[in-house]
Amino acid sequence: LKRQATTLTQLLEELRRALRDFPIDRQEPFAKLRGQLVWPVQGKVLADFGEPRSSGINWSGVLFGTDRGTQVRALYFGRVIYADWLPGLGLLLILEHSGGYLSLYGHTEQIFKSVGEWVAPGDVIATVGDSGGEARPELYFELRKGSRPVNPHPWFKQKPGLR
Repeated sequence: LKRQATTLTQLLEELRRALRDFPIDRQEPFAKLRGQLVWPVQGKVLADFGEPRSSGINWSGVLFGTDRGTQVRALYFGRVIYADWLPGLGLLLILEHSGGYLSLYGHTEQIFKSVGEWVAPGDVIATVGDSGGEARPELYFELRKGSRPVNPHPWFKQKPGLR
């Protein structure tokens, strides 16, 4: 599991270096959206940010259980910086938002956007699946500031779903 986290951190740093010369210019800085966002899917929370995993490492995001094919929606304006397979997270899509914020969407079944494409809030970017070896359809969602995971809960209008 530590190898997976290291791989993701390395990937994010590599992507950030590659895209350094492409600024994101949108009306409202992402940092000002605290308490205003809508979750990318609705579903049962299977694992939550900060909870311990069986490996002893804490969850860095929220794992939603929901139906296969459920639409995954973009949180806010951003650019796709990764849309491919990553061991442990399956089909993964990463959006870069202003201010160094990233949103990650893993275990998807289909990705509808390509690297370099811009998205707007509410755009359908993927569908929920079980890629990455999951036993059931679920979406792994994570919010990061740079390479550091942040608790996503304060960023959203409502609670993430049923427990």
